[in-house]
Amino acid sequence: MSAGRSVNSQSQSWGTPAKYVNAIKKFFGGSISLDPCSNEYSIVYAETEFLLPQNDGLKENWNYPTIYINPPYGADRERGTTIKNWLAKCALTHNKYGSEILALVPVATNTSHWKQSVFGQAKAICFLYDTRLKFLENGQDVGKGAPMSCAMIYWGNDYEKFYEVFADFGAVVDIENLKHKKIADKRKLLTFEFEEKSTYPRIF
Repeated sequence: MSAGRSVNSQSQSWGTPAKYVNAIKKFFGGSISLDPCSNEYSIVYAETEFLLPQNDGLKENWNYPTIYINPPYGADRERGTTIKNWLAKCALTHNKYGSEILALVPVATNTSHWKQSVFGQAKAICFLYDTRLKFLENGQDVGKGAPMSCAMIYWGNDYEKFYEVFADFGAVVDIENLKHKKIADKRKLLTFEFEEKSTYPRIF
């Protein structure tokens, strides 16, 4: 949603390019059930959308069969959340409901949120060939390229289809062998908690 930008920036409407939207819909059989962090200019057109900034998709129930997220990449100081909360909810939702989930995020393999919510949790990753993925700005193809490499992460069960659809866009890696493995020496086991007055997923 806000690729390469803070959630508190003047424009929050940084959208997924059409070629990736088309690939995502192809992978999901033609439509997307939920986009939990959409915006008014989005071209994703999921069946259910929670629009940022007015709606906080992290507080909503994600019990949908197919989900696509292009989450805010910066910190939301007002809500006290970051991309780690979005990725944690992806892993939690897949584990709880069996949802098929795709997420377009920066490549940050050294971070705790990748070690906790991607490695050992996701099925596969497509490391995109785009050197600087050019996101849409307010629905228009005029935005600047992202300042970092990006990847499509997949929490689901159909690696063959994921490979078939996304192999043209990047290097597809099956990380099934990491499922439930300990990543890094000091990594804690991944657990999620929901506070009584907050539905933000917390990682411990």
